[in-house]
Amino acid sequence: MTELASSGLIHITADSRLAAIVESSFDAIISKDLNSVITSWNGAAQRMFGYAAEEAVGRSVLMLIPDHLKDEEADIIGRVRNGEVVASYETIRRRKDGGIIAVSLTVSPIRNESGEIIGASKIARDITASKESERRIRLLLREVNHRVKNQFAVILSMVRETSKRSTDPREFEALIRSRIMALSRSHDLLVNSEWAGASLFDLIQEQLKPFGHEEQVSLSGPLLTLQPNAVQNLGMAFHELGTNSSKYGALAGDVGRLEITWQIAAGVLGKREIHLVWDETMPVYEGDRRDESTRKGFGTVVLQRVAPQSLNGSAVLERSPGHLSWSLTAPLDSIIVPQLGAEIPTAEPEPSFGP
Repeated sequence: MTELASSGLIHITADSRLAAIVESSFDAIISKDLNSVITSWNGAAQRMFGYAAEEAVGRSVLMLIPDHLKDEEADIIGRVRNGEVVASYETIRRRKDGGIIAVSLTVSPIRNESGEIIGASKIARDITASKESERRIRLLLREVNHRVKNQFAVILSMVRETSKRSTDPREFEALIRSRIMALSRSHDLLVNSEWAGASLFDLIQEQLKPFGHEEQVSLSGPLLTLQPNAVQNLGMAFHELGTNSSKYGALAGDVGRLEITWQIAAGVLGKREIHLVWDETMPVYEGDRRDESTRKGFGTVVLQRVAPQSLNGSAVLERSPGHLSWSLTAPLDSIIVPQLGAEIPTAEPEPSFGP
């Protein structure tokens, strides 16, 4: 009698321990009979699917399966009847509130004391977060592929147009190197934000960093996050302006002044526009005979055609002794990252450096 009591106690304790493990599991653990009727339902199942145990037990497991996947259950029950363990596979299930979640399922036969299969146990793990992460990675890879191809096109155009305007191989190499490095700086900003965009303030600072004279530069304007297309094209424009300034303008010495300002204003038909102005003043030295035409080349093409056209805007470049101004006007929605819920355009105009 003592032995029986002892044996019974051990049996009850083992069952209790197993029940505690099932109940405390972070995975949904559900049992069902061979007619797909739910016979047990743990706490994780309630958290995952939204049904309390009393709402789920006694009902068909089909309530969790979207209509277009209901054939899955017939296949699973057929395999369970044959004694198969259904290895982990990914699918989707429906919550009580109608929401859809991605799950990883493992299904095993349940046998009675005689070894007869009487049902199945199902372990479901919520993989919604990992599936979303995979989706984001795929999107980023497509985005990177698109951007890389676009950069190749830009670099090829740079090489072609720079070669037309340079006869010295060493000068050609230096110009190409500096322009590719400028693209790289813009690229780094985008990578750091997972291609979500970059701050206009940060972009200007990054592109002007190689030229020094930070104390002579003033930036003023609202905080704006630029679309990747705007980062690339405005980055090229700021590099060309900075290069010109370091050779001939405000950043060529210690007494020039560079002011970059931007503001948002109502444009045609009430649509918002950005007005960006690069304004630099520098001393005019007697005997300085540099002809203005010597500064007209690839940079001018970028400033007057490539950058404004890529942003559906317009630009004006003005030079006079001791002064250079570049002003850009473009629709705001062509430049900044749209607000949550709006779509970011993925198609970008191909760079056009030719006439």
